[in-house]
Amino acid sequence: MNFLKRVLSTVVGIMVFLGLFLFLIIGIAAAFSGDDKDKVTVEDNSVLTLKLDKPIPDYAGDFDYGELDELFSKSKKYNGLFDIIKAIEYAATDDRIKGIKIENNFTQAGTAQIKALRDALLKFKESGKFILAYGDVISQKDYYLNSVADAIYLNPAGTLDFKGLGTDMLFFKDFQEKYGLKMEVVRHGKYKSAVEPFLNQHMSEANRQQVTVFLNSIWSEIKNEISASRGVSVAQLDTIADGLLTRNPTKALATKLIDKVGYVDEFIADIKNRMDVAEDEDLESIEIYKYAKLVAGKIRVKNMKIKDRIAVIYAQGQIIYGEGDEKQIGQGVINKALKTAREDDKIKAIVLRVNSPGGSALASELIWREIERTKKVKPVIVSMGNLAASGGYYIAANATKIIAEPTTITGSIGVFGTLPNFHEFMNNIGVNAEQVQTNKHSILYSPFEPLSQETYNIVEEGVVDIYELFLKRVADGRGMTRDAVNEIAQGRVWTGVDALKNGLVDELGGLDVALQRAAEAAELDTYKIKQLPIYDKDFDKMFEQFGLIQSKEDMIKTELGDYNYRIYTKMKNIAKLEGAQMMLPYELDIK
Repeated sequence: MNFLKRVLSTVVGIMVFLGLFLFLIIGIAAAFSGDDKDKVTVEDNSVLTLKLDKPIPDYAGDFDYGELDELFSKSKKYNGLFDIIKAIEYAATDDRIKGIKIENNFTQAGTAQIKALRDALLKFKESGKFILAYGDVISQKDYYLNSVADAIYLNPAGTLDFKGLGTDMLFFKDFQEKYGLKMEVVRHGKYKSAVEPFLNQHMSEANRQQVTVFLNSIWSEIKNEISASRGVSVAQLDTIADGLLTRNPTKALATKLIDKVGYVDEFIADIKNRMDVAEDEDLESIEIYKYAKLVAGKIRVKNMKIKDRIAVIYAQGQIIYGEGDEKQIGQGVINKALKTAREDDKIKAIVLRVNSPGGSALASELIWREIERTKKVKPVIVSMGNLAASGGYYIAANATKIIAEPTTITGSIGVFGTLPNFHEFMNNIGVNAEQVQTNKHSILYSPFEPLSQETYNIVEEGVVDIYELFLKRVADGRGMTRDAVNEIAQGRVWTGVDALKNGLVDELGGLDVALQRAAEAAELDTYKIKQLPIYDKDFDKMFEQFGLIQSKEDMIKTELGDYNYRIYTKMKNIAKLEGAQMMLPYELDIK
């Protein structure tokens, strides 16, 4: 057996070496092949193609590959939300671009991101250029975006999903009791239900209340915007949703939510007709991500002589204690970015773009402190994305001003702690754990023994202390009393619209509004944008990025399937939490 293991490890080592060697050869060849192959061109009389079927981060990221930076600099992606928005804005003034065609079936973006894209498309229409949309199957998210179009086409065999918003949540109490794998929970806040699935088998009334309120708030915003674009009343939109009156193309056409039932070739033919392109000629088009890369270069050249800058620092993902990367917020990369922006004399103001459900209380406090230091030197304006909840709100609360989208999920001011417990499971499989200690609390808690009331009280004291600190941070940052914050805290979640009413944010709008407020605060008429953080990359991450080696998580997902993987990751993430947490009450999957 050992011989087989050695042979296998040798084979794997050779394969990894060959993969690395091939990877480097391809990279070197790409670096020395010149720019002609990668050059993006736009033909006259072209249409811009908007297809958003891949996950859209707010920030695609800027990476430092160390000694190999020159080699991999050309691999920079332009698939971030604001890369797309800049491209749409530029296209409005580009004489070569005559219009936009949207070809989405399943847009992978959050509601606030779609709102930002929608606003950019509405501004594009002011140029007089057309927007046409087509779908084989149009999801509800797709429709929210597509509703800005001059005309919407649906495949004759397709469907339009329009039924209102909903979400489902998983509860694990019976699972824990059945298998003896338990999460001991300490929480503070009436609405702090991030750990509710481990305490109950059903949703609490407080949790149901807040979910119902914010879903209705988001749905109201969506309906109002669709109503304005399509000329269908809000009341009629609810009637359509309640009756599922768009479930086939004929019914969808009758509701006036679409304009034509037809195939994609008919859709393209209509675009050609608008652009005076002969039927037998090809339609010139360019994909949004390629165009975004071109636009980024044009903007750099255009802004070359502008000296003043506004730094946009992206804080996206769950907050963890540690370095962080483009998918997780760590105090390491965020504080380094804040320090860079604070000490750079060319940077006159900072916009912190927050898109996070929260996470580590300690990391949130460390980021808060760096914002406190930075705010004394330069204005710090927060722009909230899909989520700026719990720890995400903690780091935002100290800003000079906070701007949120109407559909942003924010608030969730509360704290919880979790302790994995395997006592019953170990008993069930015949394993007993014994402890030896020199002092009373040398082993304050063992996952193999029941949680004692004394230990619970000690942990609860820590949770309450952090909750009180959270209230103080918000009260100081927002100019409110502790009791006033506590009234709207307790872990409760709010949309941007409601957060504006209760004082948690200052204004509704997107990143464009936040940049305006930053420019006003710094008294700037012209400026260019400096995007941060710059992430350090190692070889393991590079392999995953380029798909040469499948990550462990990808392999598990392939084996378990999407639904089972969701349960697996939920249990895994909760089990990994260390210390007190300030997290959004649940994993939101709004449908």
